[in-house]
Amino acid sequence: MSLTVISDTETSMNSILSDLKQLTKVGLSLSVVFSSVAGYLLAVEVVDFATLLLLALGGFFMVGASNAYNQIIEKDTDALMQRTKNRPLPTGRMSVNFAMFIAVLFTVLGIAILYSINPKTALFGAISIFLYTCAYTPLKSVTPLTVFVGAIPGAIPFMLGWVAATNEFGIEAGFLFMIQFFWQFPHFWAIGWLQFEEYKKAGFNMLPMNTKDKGAVKQIIFYTFVMILVSIIPVLKVSGDFYIFPLTAVIVALLGFVMLYYGIRLHKSENNTDARKLMLASVLYITAVQIIYVVDKFLH
Repeated sequence: MSLTVISDTETSMNSILSDLKQLTKVGLSLSVVFSSVAGYLLAVEVVDFATLLLLALGGFFMVGASNAYNQIIEKDTDALMQRTKNRPLPTGRMSVNFAMFIAVLFTVLGIAILYSINPKTALFGAISIFLYTCAYTPLKSVTPLTVFVGAIPGAIPFMLGWVAATNEFGIEAGFLFMIQFFWQFPHFWAIGWLQFEEYKKAGFNMLPMNTKDKGAVKQIIFYTFVMILVSIIPVLKVSGDFYIFPLTAVIVALLGFVMLYYGIRLHKSENNTDARKLMLASVLYITAVQIIYVVDKFLH
């Protein structure tokens, strides 16, 4: 009897943990932490591991809070889409009150931890949560411009690391912000292309002009090109203390051309296979570029 009770308790604990992971999107939160850590490493000469840990924790709570608020607001539309209908809120496995408790707890913890690094880091963390929750999420059902709004909180983590390290927002942090800002358009529009029918069911506008056509792909190609330019401009040493070697710029450009190649292929084919390849290439790009920048910095 007692073994059954123990096993039932374990099962329910596992299911609560699994639901919390889904509510806060742990995978996405960790990728954001990765960006923040990369931004921090680019800014410092000597790594302070205590600050790095605080940045990772604060960043994790910040993104977890944004995702939880997002799922509370979109509980009903999530129920309409195949990809999201099994989330804890639309299925009723978790109450809205409990989700709100987690969201507020994560907000307070995230901002407090970032504030302990410096006030500017906490301010940008708070702006990120606010814009994601109060602007990007509600605008999804109103206008395709929602992707522009969402790209702002989405671009904050990379520069957040620099601000955490230096306690200032200068041209270097601005460049890190721009790289991740322009990257998001091809990335999210590739997802918008793949999920177009699903998003339509939920009434979301996630493609430019909300149309799945060559016009949308032209915008994807344009923003990919801008992203490549912004990513290699630091080779000209116009971005303050953040600059890269010519060889690094060539490698970064080649990685960008992989995305450009799949964007052009999508323009020709207009099929989901190429959109998926573009999306995967974009994930590879942002991860690889951040690692390459850090390696380049420590070779200076």
